[in-house]
Amino acid sequence: MSIPGGISICAGGGLRIAADAELAFDYLRTTNAGATPDSLLRHFAVEMTQLQGHVTKLARVNGAKLAVRERAANYPFSGYDTFSFLEVDSIPGFDARASYPHAHALRTGPNVFKLLEDNVRARPIDVRMSCPARRLISGATGVAGIQVESAGAGRSIGASRGVVLACGGFEAAPDMQRQYWQLFPVLPAATLGNTGDGVRMAQSVGADLWHMWHLHGTYGFRHPDPAYPFGIRTKRLPDWTPDVGRPNVRMAWILLDRSGRRFTNEYQPYLQDTGHRALDRFDPDTQRFPSVPAYLLVDEEGRKMYPLATSIINDPVHQPYAWSQDNLKELETGILKRAHSLAELARSMQVDVSVLQGTLDRWNATCATSEPEEFGRPAETRVPIRTPPYYFGEVWPVVSNTQGGPVHDAAQRVLDPFGEPIRGLFVAGELGSIWGHLYLSGGNLAECFISGRIAGEEAARRMRA
Repeated sequence: MSIPGGISICAGGGLRIAADAELAFDYLRTTNAGATPDSLLRHFAVEMTQLQGHVTKLARVNGAKLAVRERAANYPFSGYDTFSFLEVDSIPGFDARASYPHAHALRTGPNVFKLLEDNVRARPIDVRMSCPARRLISGATGVAGIQVESAGAGRSIGASRGVVLACGGFEAAPDMQRQYWQLFPVLPAATLGNTGDGVRMAQSVGADLWHMWHLHGTYGFRHPDPAYPFGIRTKRLPDWTPDVGRPNVRMAWILLDRSGRRFTNEYQPYLQDTGHRALDRFDPDTQRFPSVPAYLLVDEEGRKMYPLATSIINDPVHQPYAWSQDNLKELETGILKRAHSLAELARSMQVDVSVLQGTLDRWNATCATSEPEEFGRPAETRVPIRTPPYYFGEVWPVVSNTQGGPVHDAAQRVLDPFGEPIRGLFVAGELGSIWGHLYLSGGNLAECFISGRIAGEEAARRMRA
């Protein structure tokens, strides 16, 4: 890419740390559901207890102020409360918008990236932008370098100790998505730089793959310009932990499938991770996904509550879509449509009016009680939909980042299908992430620090035979 930061700079900026390695392992083991070896999870859990110390040393380079914020894990499994967030709270003299004008982030993601960039600049490290890696170079001693493209010309760069692939996933690679996911189309949410290069290069030298199905995503709107490549995620509402802390935020909308029926809990505990999963429902009779696209529906009162969506991207060409505060600009752009009666709404949605009436009757009755409802949406989040005019828009699956890629061991060495290390090849970050079933918020940023350090140390120890 021509600009730094990738998707990491768009993140909320919290690094998951743990107080107790054994409790952290319990949680990771449960949420990975057998998809990742226990030995690797146990090693990672130990690293999570040591991460604060490593980041504290990095903070010396620019006087960054760190803060630890209590934040339990997303699901109430054993060990969930041993976790908290480590954040780069502030950096003296740092202006995120001036330093990274193309990055539009959630919270403190730019602070985290600035901390790393300043450490890179403090060392004799050659950083090259607009210099994509095309192929790995293999030799008698294993991976011996890379082929790159710079200023339109190819070039080979040798590596005496190893190559670390840290080039992200494949959320901007529709061809790979079609081969590894049932669900389509899925719109990237933040960057166009992650096109699966690392997966392809690792495969070319015999790497095994894992977690290729696992994407971190939700649902969101399409831009009115069909050439605009990013999805626009729905409003980021606070996460919550079932049976521990109920959300105290009201969600203005419900989701309807193409028949006009609700089909999911619109406010799942970690919506930005699993919100897309309910849309991945295929009907073989019609050869369609009944909920792709789904309809997001609010009434006049819901429309006034807050902007329904926001754009978080890091891109040198495209600007983030500026969603209006009152959601009315979106009527002009065509993202949202308005109906003044239930009959008009049913016609616009092309659904049976009696089905739609039944859906809203059931939903509004549910909003009048604190009793559990069929899809598990918390009572505190429910908002009735009964005051015309009604507003609706199509929402699609949106991917923030992927977790799949090359299999690796605790030393971040890439493994072949027989479990043997591919000499000279290492991996870091979300490329072949450990998260194989349920993601832990802040887990990928923590993984970048942990796996990147390990990969670098292991490669530095290796000498060409």
